[in-house]
Amino acid sequence: MRPRRLLLALCAAAVGLTLGVSPAAAAEPPPEFGTDWHDPVTATPPVATPDTTSCKVTVAETEFRDYTPYKSTYTPPKGCGDRWNKVVLRLEGSVAGRQYDRLGYLQIGGVEVLRTSTPEPSPQGIAWNVEKDVTRYAATLRSDQPVEMLIGNLVNDTYTGVIKVKVTLTFYAAEGRVKPALAPDKVLTLDGARTEGGVHEGRLTTPRNSERIVAEVYATGSGGGCEEFWYLTVPDEAPYSCKAKNGPYREVQVSVDGRLAGIAAPYPTVWTGGWSNPFLWYVIPGPRAFDVRPVEYDLTPFAGLLNDGKPHRVAISVAGVPEGQSGWSTPTNILVWQDAKATRVTGALTAHTVGDLANTTGYKPGAEHRLTSEGGHSLTVAGYVDTSHGRVTTTVARKVAGTSVHRWTDGESTDALRARWSDDETVTVDGRGPATTTRAHRAYSMDGEITIGTGDRLRTVMTMGDRADTVTLRGRQRVGWSRLDDTYTGDAAYNQNVPRDQRHATGVSRERYRLYGPGVCYDRSLATAQGDLTEDRQGC
Repeated sequence: MRPRRLLLALCAAAVGLTLGVSPAAAAEPPPEFGTDWHDPVTATPPVATPDTTSCKVTVAETEFRDYTPYKSTYTPPKGCGDRWNKVVLRLEGSVAGRQYDRLGYLQIGGVEVLRTSTPEPSPQGIAWNVEKDVTRYAATLRSDQPVEMLIGNLVNDTYTGVIKVKVTLTFYAAEGRVKPALAPDKVLTLDGARTEGGVHEGRLTTPRNSERIVAEVYATGSGGGCEEFWYLTVPDEAPYSCKAKNGPYREVQVSVDGRLAGIAAPYPTVWTGGWSNPFLWYVIPGPRAFDVRPVEYDLTPFAGLLNDGKPHRVAISVAGVPEGQSGWSTPTNILVWQDAKATRVTGALTAHTVGDLANTTGYKPGAEHRLTSEGGHSLTVAGYVDTSHGRVTTTVARKVAGTSVHRWTDGESTDALRARWSDDETVTVDGRGPATTTRAHRAYSMDGEITIGTGDRLRTVMTMGDRADTVTLRGRQRVGWSRLDDTYTGDAAYNQNVPRDQRHATGVSRERYRLYGPGVCYDRSLATAQGDLTEDRQGC
């Protein structure tokens, strides 16, 4: 959870914590973790694919032993055309021995297509996979591209786990009644991108006929420092091991030529060694840990300014991080849809209203220290473009907020957090015919507590939530909607600072993932005990 306790726990795991044992088919789980456990599994749904011709391409197949990136060349498939209905990325990984959780990325043509992390292995070894819909990057995948992948790793006499991965792309042809996906016409990256003083910036030159522009940012707090646990940081006056001048409120911001263009609440991802207790995550990782989803910003109101054929400065920063301090990674892609019947699309930014950024903390000392935090921000932007099919006005209104209560004792032997974040966005597109309005409400939650009791026994209890509701209206008629609810719960304990056979580790965890929408009903529940998969139930 906090760096000091986390590193103690991770080091203990790395030098030989013994975990999970019996097969999922056993009638009863073992009383304690053993030296092997069930492979990592998540309740997230597989990518839906059409029953059409498919072609598979291997993008990367390698082993990561250090911090040297893997490089190769991607070549598009033959036999599936170049206008696909779906493109699915699949990562297959394995690792054995002792190793930390590690962060990684995959770039094709400079475009970030996957940001991920790894599970911590058993001595006998584990295997896992990640599946992701990457159809939105189809424009990049139609030509030969350089590939770069890195899962930074350290292998020596203590940390023995070599991370083996294979990444493939499967392309599903658009044929018969199956139409090509409505993917962006171009996927751009920032020219000359660099990160300095916590700000990632570069130059963006869009096609002059761009009519829709969306930025996506793979924002993650980095491993190994306090920004990995940003939601726990406290002001200088509070006696806690992770400091940040303005406390735990964070907000990922995008600006265009120095003007704020987008705001978003980051998801509080917990990696598989987090909260001082890897026993929580050995089989079921926390939400998004294996597939970090990018934060999206609709920059279409700025299209009229960006379409002048000149480079514009785009910068990504994280509000709340102490000035000049690093700790966040924010690689950025720009998705562009073009007007096929126009060589130039003109327009203008017509509204730009920035609310005051609220960020307050209250510290109360005592036998149990207590820090309350409350922050929030709002932004409304509007602009129009004159396209071949008439004037189209886009208005984006977004409001983000975060609240938390952090409790801890001297020495941090008790450390607890209850936090809530919300990210509400309304995008209205008004052109020919009734206006289309899409409303999205995103809600994230974290309720966790670490206690250290008799016999130096550390226990972590955790509940995390990842929820999103969206609805699309055309005029007053609802034309689309979706509801997502991904909830993780876990409770794990072990004796610290003793030989392996005296740790007596136990742990239970559960995940339920529900997704509903027109023609979509998915509901899957997983449960584990001591590394055994005790439930895998799906219904709808």
